[in-house]
Amino acid sequence: MSLLSRKGLLAIAAVVDVALIAHERPLSARALAARHNLPPRHLEPVLQALVHEGILRGIRGPRGGYELARDRRRISLEDILRAAGSVDEPSQDAMPASQILSDIVMPAVLEAEQAFSASLAQITVEDLTHRAGGRGERGRA
Repeated sequence: MSLLSRKGLLAIAAVVDVALIAHERPLSARALAARHNLPPRHLEPVLQALVHEGILRGIRGPRGGYELARDRRRISLEDILRAAGSVDEPSQDAMPASQILSDIVMPAVLEAEQAFSASLAQITVEDLTHRAGGRGERGRA
């Protein structure tokens, strides 16, 4: 069971892919989508959200695409997930009135969510690019 949404995982994969490839030249949305076996329309809103939050930079033109907007050591997984809208603040939705839910369950879940978020904040794009190492992820599709 993954605690992250498909959209969040896709955003992380896209940023790591850009970090691995875009030091050579910007990586186009079409190339990114092809590398992840997706139609470009599925990836483009995620990329735009990442640009809006200053994680990626969009470069226009025939040789344009995406590159990191800041150093990969300064981009955490939590940053990416927040930009993609995958890590939400604690829900403000009305919950059923229940003493057990409000006094026991919700505080425990909130504590676990905060621990998970803190862990994600410690993992950077730099860490993930090091994991790619010599596995060939740097090649183009």
